Amino acid sequence: MIYCVVPEPLAEELLPKLEAYYADDPNVTVIVDRRRSDRRAGEDRRADRRDQGDSVLAAGRREIRDRRRARAAGDFPRIDPVNE
Repeated sequence: MIYCVVPEPLAEELLPKLEAYYADDPNVTVIVDRRRSDRRAGEDRRADRRDQGDSVLAAGRREIRDRRRARAAGDFPRIDPVNE
């Protein structure tokens, strides 16, 4: 299922056009975004975890980690080119 999300201020203009455009595609549903605020705004629900020493939530901010594998230590052996 694919959702085509239309911002509420543009819904009056775009919703009918997009619904007509995607009418023949059963995999697409056009919806209007009616959220009033960001779900992460406001009260910090994880304050109790931060008080317990959770390093991921230091200073109330999310920590972004580099999840790529570390490069192998040392140097790679030299490879001589093949002459044909």
